[in-house]
Amino acid sequence: MLPGSIQISGETLSGAEIRDICESLRENSVRLLSLRGCQLSERDFGHVCRGVAESRSLAQLNLNLGIVSNINRVKQLAEALKTNRSVQSLFLHGSPLTDAGLALLNPALSIHPSLVALDLGDCMLGDEGINLICGLLPPDGAKSGLKELTLSANPGITSKGWGRLAIAVAHSSQLRVLNLDYNPLGDQVAGMLAVAVASSRTLEVLDLEGTGLTNQSAQTLLDMVENYPTALRTLILAENNISPELQQQISDLLSEGEEEEETESHEVTAREKNPWICQNNSSSQMVLMTSGLGDSLLAETEM
Repeated sequence: MLPGSIQISGETLSGAEIRDICESLRENSVRLLSLRGCQLSERDFGHVCRGVAESRSLAQLNLNLGIVSNINRVKQLAEALKTNRSVQSLFLHGSPLTDAGLALLNPALSIHPSLVALDLGDCMLGDEGINLICGLLPPDGAKSGLKELTLSANPGITSKGWGRLAIAVAHSSQLRVLNLDYNPLGDQVAGMLAVAVASSRTLEVLDLEGTGLTNQSAQTLLDMVENYPTALRTLILAENNISPELQQQISDLLSEGEEEEETESHEVTAREKNPWICQNNSSSQMVLMTSGLGDSLLAETEM
């Protein structure tokens, strides 16, 4: 039988329910475990962490909305992740981690062999936390790093921290999705992010909703999309002081780039089927090197 999912939201979980969850984890019958916003005792949280440690099937773990509510729970989760080898996506949105909590969790995150998606939105992080996160975005030639990162609603991070992240993104070999919505970024940070996007070969989605941007940011982003070849497909600019016209121009350019990429991809397929077609064209070589995106992330995601 294929592993299934356990998804519970906003409930107070009994000891019996926790035992059933842990048994399923140990039997490797769970691929997705979501306890979003649930209430459980310290003892039961420890039992869940031990089940996570033993599971070989668990790919997505959702502990959003305050489940990891204190340092002791952070330590237990870190120990579980040191043993677990299967989790690909970890969601801790709305957990009061702070930089101190992330420092305890970071060693387990940095050595985990499968982790590719991490949600640390609304986790009360600051610049020290950003420095740790940048270590999860290794440069080219290093181990594979995160492919999806969410840092929404962490207003304690300063422009210095965001600048550090922009540098890491520019040199990251893996990151595809970056969600920075509802942070007070402003135009200066947006400019740094535009440079990062232009440098990145993999970033496809950038969420800047509600980040205090103006037409100045939009113009910079428009120039970047118009003049530099990027992997970017989606740029979210809602809830900013940006004119609809500029937003539409950026959207149109991104759509044109996607259409051109699809056309070139079809041409590459045709050449692969017909070896007599010349492949010396430099743009064709570029498509061949960048068109493959590898294994996709898990389809199941939730806040």
